[in-house]
Amino acid sequence: MALKITKASEPIVVERLNLCIYAQPGVGKTSLAFTAEDPILLDFDLGSHRAANRRDTVRMHSWADAESMTAQDLAPYKTVIIDTAGRALDALASDIIKKNPKMGKGGGALSLQGFGELKGRYAAYSRLLNSFGKDVVLICHMDEQRNGDDIIERLDAQGSSKGEIYKSVDAMGRIFVRNGKRYLDFSPREGSFGKNPGQFAELEIPHPTLNPHFLGETIAAIKAKLNEMSADQVKLQAEMDEWAMAIRDFETVDDFNRQLDEIKVAKDKGFIANKKTKLYEEAAVAA
Repeated sequence: MALKITKASEPIVVERLNLCIYAQPGVGKTSLAFTAEDPILLDFDLGSHRAANRRDTVRMHSWADAESMTAQDLAPYKTVIIDTAGRALDALASDIIKKNPKMGKGGGALSLQGFGELKGRYAAYSRLLNSFGKDVVLICHMDEQRNGDDIIERLDAQGSSKGEIYKSVDAMGRIFVRNGKRYLDFSPREGSFGKNPGQFAELEIPHPTLNPHFLGETIAAIKAKLNEMSADQVKLQAEMDEWAMAIRDFETVDDFNRQLDEIKVAKDKGFIANKKTKLYEEAAVAA
């Protein structure tokens, strides 16, 4: 069988999408997610009863509930909603420590080795969901931190597990309220995160009774835009978005150490770090 090669100038057909929506509590994240196409909610937060337009839901009491789901269970649905991704990762972390206490440390947090296990198992679970051919919507709470007078928005998820959420999604938007109206903003901004492959301006979110298919239509529009892009464009944009978000969210020495393998790639290509400018340079011009 001949190898099927997609030329750099050709689009890569996007048939399914991973999307993250984050915001403060109480602004309707779950209600918005339920306007996706034929959704089912995996309720790790155990708060689905608060959504005014609730659709089919599975209350998730442990990570074992997530692992037990099959393609047949999800066959009637086109969108899988994880509410919230932070609590899902907490459940996975608890499962890791339960099975191997050496993966944890004081206070129920994961060790460096434990985070490696979380990264691998979460990536495997994401691939499993993707193999079912469903759109996946990750809902996240927002955590606000101050840097002087500036407010920095972060995803509410333990440690560097936030990085796994960033890497697993094709698009990321935040809900905010202005003059009593709710908006969905995909653009990355100073102090907040975003991935905007659909190249949207701010989208006003209608009440679910006015448009019960709003998120489904938005996801379809993102797919259409991605399908216009070439393979090289998609790859480059994804890499730029991931690094722009992940580096800003590093908090500990461990966060930076986990990226050493990727940083070493620059050295493998013959680039040298200039200690004065703190930038990589061609070997011939480095000081």
